[in-house]
Amino acid sequence: MNIQIPRGTQDILPGEVEIWQHIEKTAKEVCERFNYQEIRTPIFESTELFLRGVGDTTDIVQKEMYTFNDRGQRSLTLRPEGTAGVVRSFVGNKMFGLPSQPVKLFYTGPMFRYERPQAGRMRQFVQFGVEALGSADPAIDAEVLSLVMSIYKQLGVKNLKLVINSLGDNESRNAHREALINHFKADIQDFCSDCQERLEKNPLRILDCKKDADHPLMQSAPSILQYLTDESRAYFEKVTYYLDQIGLDYVVDPTLVRGLDYYNHTAFELMSEGEGFGAITTLCGGGRYNGLVESLGGPSTAGIGFAFSIERLIMALKAQNEVPDLNQPLDCFIVTLGEKAKDKSVELLYTLRQNGLRADKDYLDRKMKAQFKAADRLNTKFTAILGDNELEQGFINIKNMETGSQEEVSLEEFCTYLSREIQGGREK
Repeated sequence: MNIQIPRGTQDILPGEVEIWQHIEKTAKEVCERFNYQEIRTPIFESTELFLRGVGDTTDIVQKEMYTFNDRGQRSLTLRPEGTAGVVRSFVGNKMFGLPSQPVKLFYTGPMFRYERPQAGRMRQFVQFGVEALGSADPAIDAEVLSLVMSIYKQLGVKNLKLVINSLGDNESRNAHREALINHFKADIQDFCSDCQERLEKNPLRILDCKKDADHPLMQSAPSILQYLTDESRAYFEKVTYYLDQIGLDYVVDPTLVRGLDYYNHTAFELMSEGEGFGAITTLCGGGRYNGLVESLGGPSTAGIGFAFSIERLIMALKAQNEVPDLNQPLDCFIVTLGEKAKDKSVELLYTLRQNGLRADKDYLDRKMKAQFKAADRLNTKFTAILGDNELEQGFINIKNMETGSQEEVSLEEFCTYLSREIQGGREK
């Protein structure tokens, strides 16, 4: 029986996994420079968390969640996004009471959404995300935006466009909501069934509809910026002031709507304008969610964050030919001739590895010529050749694969010699 990989998932194989590790390591290092700490939350959570945290009018909750009952008949869901779980942990572990505020966190891990698989959109995908909880200062909005831009720029992604908008406070949103209902209701029958259902529940989500994106009413829909309260407008102006101050380019797009219900005030997306990337240009999205902590049982706490798909980031790097060569050469490959030499190589290999060297040997009883070919395929720096005769005389031949030079070294000095040569090569 040939068992196939589930649709919408992928195997990340050696040769490809290195770029994933590089991205995760780079993002982690940038976050640490900004004083963000890692958090790890469960892959599955109570379904109620996402109903309350993500919003029951979202496509994620209505169509895309992987939900099941466990043996205790508790409804659980594979996490479709990371923010709700982080906020649940923030509340449950009373992190709002920590002396160091705001609490600044980052995470990475698999998320699950039942979507139609396509390039850069999988049913199991990996997100890297950041959440800053406990500050309503617009300066932290600018910090979060500069953080994500720093990650992408350090990884070498070019042709980036940062698009921002304000979704306003509750008063602004309520006024805008009524304006949207009045704008769409006369012709709502022309829109898809999802939009018809959203009209009363959450008309802002109509603006995010892909099916009806070209409808004339979409282009003439009232902008949230027309309904911002003085306080919301001042907040957004302060965010843009800070972005101007640090020299971060951005575009204000009043039609920008995030797909999750918990956003307010600052919302943003990071897009790729590079050629060959495809129709879906959004690389990253996020925004402020000041009421989310309270809705999940915590005290009134401001928050802001973002998340990006590592799959889509890799697509952008490949489209721009910016994937670095991350193949690490082997420090040493031991070639043996004879049964005693083969037995001795096990001990020598262990010693090299215990001293921090990347080393390997043949395990298929191949002839010497095939062993040398294996060493070449592994791009090894040094090949150590040991035969039964050399073993009896207490030495081993070490060949520098770059220069072709070869030297006899005593078995007692083998590891020390090789460590010194490798270290010297690294320092050049």
